[in-house]
Amino acid sequence: MTSEPTTQARTHDVIERLKALANPDNVAGMVRFGINATSAYGISAPVLHRMAREIGKDHQLAQELWATGVHEARKLAPLIDVPKLVTEDQMERWVSEFDSWDICDDCCGNLFDKTPFAYQKAVEWSRRDEEFVKRATFALMAYLAVHDKKANDDRFLDFLPLIKRESTDERNFVRKAVNWALRQIGKRNRALNDAAVETADEIRAMNTRSGRWIAADALRELMREPVQRRLRKATHSR
Repeated sequence: MTSEPTTQARTHDVIERLKALANPDNVAGMVRFGINATSAYGISAPVLHRMAREIGKDHQLAQELWATGVHEARKLAPLIDVPKLVTEDQMERWVSEFDSWDICDDCCGNLFDKTPFAYQKAVEWSRRDEEFVKRATFALMAYLAVHDKKANDDRFLDFLPLIKRESTDERNFVRKAVNWALRQIGKRNRALNDAAVETADEIRAMNTRSGRWIAADALRELMREPVQRRLRKATHSR
């Protein structure tokens, strides 16, 4: 009778598969997109998603893959982890090790936003100063706005003062995430659109360099006719 391979053996096998798929040309492209590719093999997202489907959900393997520090292993980890098994300690440990915007966004959109701690962490992390922890705040907000269809408006109205407060942050990966969260909240429904537009106007009135960009870009999208038409249709269909 053959025993099941250990998690350590499975981790080794996954890393060997990743090494075999390495593409140096893609690594150079990642750098051009502002991704920290120090430990990257240059494997595309579709390939990683296919691998994740083949592996299946495995909380322990996700921990082992994350611990390797390999870029693609850390992109696989949130895809195979089990949200209900994720603890606050794990979220705090992983977020403290974010070193690239894509790892941050993958963890927030593929795993963290599905945990019971998502809204809590979005608020808590907004008070942290580390660039990718701060980005995680607003990436979480953006993904929750898209993925949590059952959440009531108050959840997102509570985020808007934090978005306004952090709109003065001029770090590129932060200000882009602030803008992203504001846009996604404002596209959920008519009431949140009105609130997001009001917040964007307040940010613009603060007249900071990053705030002017955040507000202008958000207002351009939130006031677009296709967005407004969809919101009107959704309101009338209730």
